[in-house]
Amino acid sequence: PRPSQAFPLPSLPRKAPTVLVVCGPAQNGAIGLVCARHLRIFDYEPTIFYPKRSPDPLYRDFTTQCEKMDIPFLSYLPTEVQLINDAYNAVVDAVLGAEAEAAEGREPCAAILATLKHIRIPIVSLDVPSGWDVESGSSGGISPDVLVSLAAPKECARRFLGRQHFVAGRFLPYDVQKKFELNPPEYPGTECVVAL
Repeated sequence: PRPSQAFPLPSLPRKAPTVLVVCGPAQNGAIGLVCARHLRIFDYEPTIFYPKRSPDPLYRDFTTQCEKMDIPFLSYLPTEVQLINDAYNAVVDAVLGAEAEAAEGREPCAAILATLKHIRIPIVSLDVPSGWDVESGSSGGISPDVLVSLAAPKECARRFLGRQHFVAGRFLPYDVQKKFELNPPEYPGTECVVAL
């Protein structure tokens, strides 16, 4: 199967498929850990920065799975943006998500967002770009090249101006689709994501 079936990074060169996955302390960070694991399965070379680890047992299990797959964890995020631009082909933003509230003003999230705003390599945001209000859209957050909406696009996705927008929601049970009046796209073949 093509790598895009597990995660949509079609523009990532296969010759040096290095990806920095930046994970926050809440649900979006856990999704980032799962993303890193999938990237590894499809022969990418993910590195994880996960500075504020959740005590939740499930999140700890995700961390252990990544460690057992020999995915390296950074002890700090370089503030010299050029080091990140030179070392990686893309950054996955799993810092804040729909549950972010005011977390972007607290450390370590504020310092991470300040660094990500100056990245020149492509940024792939999971669900809601970090620093964005889930309803109204950007509020001085990052500007990702790719947005991967989970389950369904959030209201803020209307303001997304990046290169590609995908939705990963094939896993949603029919009763959930009906309850929230979702109109999911057709997923071709065995694809788990679809471009919008």
